[in-house]
Amino acid sequence: MRPTPFLTVTLTGLIVSTAAAQEVNIYSQRQPELVQPLIDAYSSQTGVKVNIAYINKGLPERLLAEAGRSPADMVLTVDIVRLTQLVDMGVTQSVQSEIINTNIPVQYRDPAGQWFGLTARARAIFASKTRVQNGEVTTYEDLANHKWQGRLCTRSGLHDYNLGLLGAVIAHNGLDRATAWAQGLKANLTKTPEGGDRDQVKAIWAGECDIALGNTYYMGEMLADSKQTEWANAVRIVFPTFDAGGTHLNISGMAMTKSAPNADEALKFMEWLTSDQAQEIYAQTNHEFPLKLGVSRSALVESWGPFKADTLAMTEVAAHRGQALSIMNAIDFDGH
Repeated sequence: MRPTPFLTVTLTGLIVSTAAAQEVNIYSQRQPELVQPLIDAYSSQTGVKVNIAYINKGLPERLLAEAGRSPADMVLTVDIVRLTQLVDMGVTQSVQSEIINTNIPVQYRDPAGQWFGLTARARAIFASKTRVQNGEVTTYEDLANHKWQGRLCTRSGLHDYNLGLLGAVIAHNGLDRATAWAQGLKANLTKTPEGGDRDQVKAIWAGECDIALGNTYYMGEMLADSKQTEWANAVRIVFPTFDAGGTHLNISGMAMTKSAPNADEALKFMEWLTSDQAQEIYAQTNHEFPLKLGVSRSALVESWGPFKADTLAMTEVAAHRGQALSIMNAIDFDGH
């Protein structure tokens, strides 16, 4: 397989090939509009050219196939499951940085330096403003209660976001209780899992269900889209907790590739991504939670109110991914 060509998209939309002395090459699973403000800010300050290839599917396999010929220096992706998959496939390398370790709390980075979180998102509940009372649902365990039978919507149980949540349930409550919880969740579904998190909010707006699991930043995306504003205004965000914990968080993050040809420049960019400036850009652009302490959330995120974040380390969530997948397959969660 030939290495992926890197392209830089200028502000006018012109696509040009790049080949600079000081550069950083990125494979990204994050959407272009979320990453470009960071690239623009860094390049304008340092003069370093940041080349990016957006690869939605098959990114780990691409790196594995390219091996030492890969032009990629680092990866930007979402979800702890995807970050640990890169490590498991042997396509990352350890990074030792006092700057990153100081800026990113220990539970959101790999002890061996193979990956680092950049932002967090809560796996929350979208609840109908008219059909669900305040305080009616407060924990993840509540979702398996039969009172929600025929009232719950969610995307595929096999999606990384739901597998991450189930992994956290296993870590908190054990395998048997987690299996029973997943079965209760399935029993309460109003329809076969399909679509993304925004589709579940649309279903609430349409009266098909009353509550749904969803990542918090989708509220920001819906409010910014005139076609989806009605959906967003039909729900409120509930930050559930575990019976013995807080609200489940997952992360977006970064890793340096094993074959990084520009490792020194990549490290500088990785360190900058944990700075106050970069974390604030992330917060304002993506409506996610910055991981560096002291960096303000966006006004929209602040309007959702405070919540108690779960303290479970991301490594614990990832460790139970295989068991979570086995549970979802065993109960045929998507075969509702």
